[in-house]
Amino acid sequence: MSQAKKYRMTKTQKKRMLKNAGNFALNIPILLIILVPLVYTLSISLVNPDQVYKTLLFPHSIQFGNYVNAFTNPSYNFLRYIINSFIVSTSVMLCQMVTASLAAFAFVFLKFRGQKVLFLAVLATMMVPGEATIIANYLTVARWGWTNSLHVLIIPYMTSAMGIFLLRQSYMTFPRELKEASTIDGCSNIRFLLQIAVPLSRPALGALGAYVFLNTWNQYMWPLLTTDADTYRTVQVGISMLYDIDAQSMGLMMAGVIIVIVPSLSIFVFMNKQLINGLMAGAVKG
Repeated sequence: MSQAKKYRMTKTQKKRMLKNAGNFALNIPILLIILVPLVYTLSISLVNPDQVYKTLLFPHSIQFGNYVNAFTNPSYNFLRYIINSFIVSTSVMLCQMVTASLAAFAFVFLKFRGQKVLFLAVLATMMVPGEATIIANYLTVARWGWTNSLHVLIIPYMTSAMGIFLLRQSYMTFPRELKEASTIDGCSNIRFLLQIAVPLSRPALGALGAYVFLNTWNQYMWPLLTTDADTYRTVQVGISMLYDIDAQSMGLMMAGVIIVIVPSLSIFVFMNKQLINGLMAGAVKG
């Protein structure tokens, strides 16, 4: 009987191995589609201009001149663009984490007239594409004299319906008795939010922070419209300037692309598990 059990276990293990091998084989084309453009971009950034069209995938010789030129070219201040993007992305991320936490707390733990209608109105804003309001927003900030500043890149994005919805779903997983017990003990709403709700919703907050940071880091159209001075330009606009200054130097532009995607890849690699856990935190109420 033990031999039969061993045979069944071996057969089950073989099926599992075949299933894993099949899944791996199916993922190989997707992996190649994602990695080949990145590897080719990195290769082009590491060769001289006369070797750009001779390089297929891996360079024959590695040169870092394009990266040095990206930071030292007097025609533009690429380092300033990177610093601006970090300031704007971090500020927007922190603001949305604060405002979304407060709004989500109100929608879950506070009862007031028109609560459901107001929440539906917040969700309705997610259906309006940004392109439909970008001209009106630009005319507004231009009338206020906010153009060519960092706050014009931060204040319009201080909150988002997606962040409110994500944290609301996370807060809804908390037992109602937890809030009632804290109220009986004399815990104020702000104290409950800071000491109980926020620590328990760290996965969702981490996912929101990573999403907002990447989304703000990759913004192009709004910074292009509202800034025309090098002091306030962001890195996505700076990449296009690399091409405008020297259209023949494809390696220089590819070096700029590699520099820009490093934060995005780093967040995805090191926070992949937290992103998944945060997005799934409010999927099931328990």
